[in-house]
Amino acid sequence: MSKRIKKRFDLQVAAASGIISQTFEFDKTVEKVHGILFASDRDDLMYYRGSAKVEVNSDEIFPEGYETKLLMSGLNVSPNDRFYNLGGIPPGNFKVKVDYKDTADARLAFAAYRVSVYLDVEIKS
Repeated sequence: MSKRIKKRFDLQVAAASGIISQTFEFDKTVEKVHGILFASDRDDLMYYRGSAKVEVNSDEIFPEGYETKLLMSGLNVSPNDRFYNLGGIPPGNFKVKVDYKDTADARLAFAAYRVSVYLDVEIKS
């Protein structure tokens, strides 16, 4: 029997105009990855300054430069509809790699912020 849970992985953006590359590992109980969502403690900074490349099992899901604002969700969206649907891809090597890029934007001065990557996964129970 399987059940769906949400996994959270955090990246700390401590410097302006840099790339933070981090690889996260799934538990071996993960069977499928159904969705992804980006959130931040400073949504405004991530919205205007952020882009990311995302790989699951070394397969590129979102290419370099993909704007993270396209993977965010507002409070006016039902909690059951917030995740970008990935269609239940297998975890393969059980690794998720995120290359997050902060790019200068004249609308907002840089401040350190956290980017959270949420994954909707199916696990063996």
